[in-house]
Amino acid sequence: MKIDQSQIASHNQQLLDRHRESFAFLQAQLDRKGLHTDEIVRKLSTLQIAIPSWALGAGGTRFGRFSTGGEPGNLEQKIEDIGLLHALTNAAGAVSLHIPWDIPEDVAAIKETAASLGIAFDAVNSNTFQDQHGQAHSYKFGSLCHSNDAIRDQAIRHNIDVIETGKALGSKSITVWLADGASFPGQHNLRGALQRTMDSLKIIYRHLPDDWKMFIEYKPYEPNFYSTVIQDWGTSYLLATACGEKAYTLVDLGHHLPNTNIEQIVATLMMQGKLGGFHFNDSKYGDDDLTVGAIKPYQLFLIFNELVYGMNNNTGKNPPLAWMIDASHNLKDPLEDLLQSLEAIRLAYAQALVLDSKALEAAQMDNDPAQAQEILQDAYRTDMRPLLQEARLQNGAAIEPLAAYRNLGVRDQLIRERGKSTIATGL
Repeated sequence: MKIDQSQIASHNQQLLDRHRESFAFLQAQLDRKGLHTDEIVRKLSTLQIAIPSWALGAGGTRFGRFSTGGEPGNLEQKIEDIGLLHALTNAAGAVSLHIPWDIPEDVAAIKETAASLGIAFDAVNSNTFQDQHGQAHSYKFGSLCHSNDAIRDQAIRHNIDVIETGKALGSKSITVWLADGASFPGQHNLRGALQRTMDSLKIIYRHLPDDWKMFIEYKPYEPNFYSTVIQDWGTSYLLATACGEKAYTLVDLGHHLPNTNIEQIVATLMMQGKLGGFHFNDSKYGDDDLTVGAIKPYQLFLIFNELVYGMNNNTGKNPPLAWMIDASHNLKDPLEDLLQSLEAIRLAYAQALVLDSKALEAAQMDNDPAQAQEILQDAYRTDMRPLLQEARLQNGAAIEPLAAYRNLGVRDQLIRERGKSTIATGL
């Protein structure tokens, strides 16, 4: 299924008068603050969020999985679904592949399909947290950290193969997330496991092309509950620094213990020039992989406040960031969930763009926490949705993507084309 421009234009026409009224009201508000709406709209229009190939189907729990019907049965269909998201939002212009869940059988054909939909290839992701069919050695007790040389070599080879796949597609980065760790005290030597992981990552790093980056993810627990080898941002930073200047820390918003100050982590990593990118999701308890902004929208705004500050005061130290959604859709239509996540990310970015940074800095220098809070919350409470709508309107996307998705009956059409029993690879 494809959404053509006439369908979007028809949807927009019905909402145009109401949008113009709300946009004019917001524009007048921002003008009084000395803010240039054209510049904000331009920045919003250029923010592209990669969609992971594993997020196009229904997720699941340890106890069950409930299909939405019409799920993409192969990589080509997944990219077509991302094309639907991109047509509706003009914000989903890249796909992030997980290998071996989504190995292209015909690289040229997949690249052609993606290009026809305006989709680029973002970071490729390796997978040593599962045993694959025909695999010689098991990762039950770890991969890059394993005490067995043959198992480490197998995991290293897999990551190198992932890089080769990414090169063929035009990707420029690899994300490494490890489930390696221990569920019981004494299960492995903590220092030895970290050292072996560092040595393994260095070997993988040596196979990076000159214009590539390596993103090293961290996670405090799950699937191992006593320790994980890369348990926090400091360990990721340590490993990235040991590997070299092309290695960076990747921040997954769900990969933190409750109430962790993620915005402070962002600020520190950007100051050091080692923030590689983001996996966006939301959580109540741990790595819940919920819709972005569904639980902690204010935290998301505070994170973007640090990101915008870092980008404006970068002096070239931190490279452009990689942005990707990483979620598991257990109850919602996956495409609707992704549309809501895209909106939440861009909304937090827009709110951060209208923050009065000079006034905030003055309040900080005057040690005035009450005024600092007023400034932050004034930006957060500004309804920036009309600017998001204007950015989409100017780029030929839908003013209200979720409403358009439903009005066009996209899911029903996908079920008619693919059936109700197809199951997407990955989660």
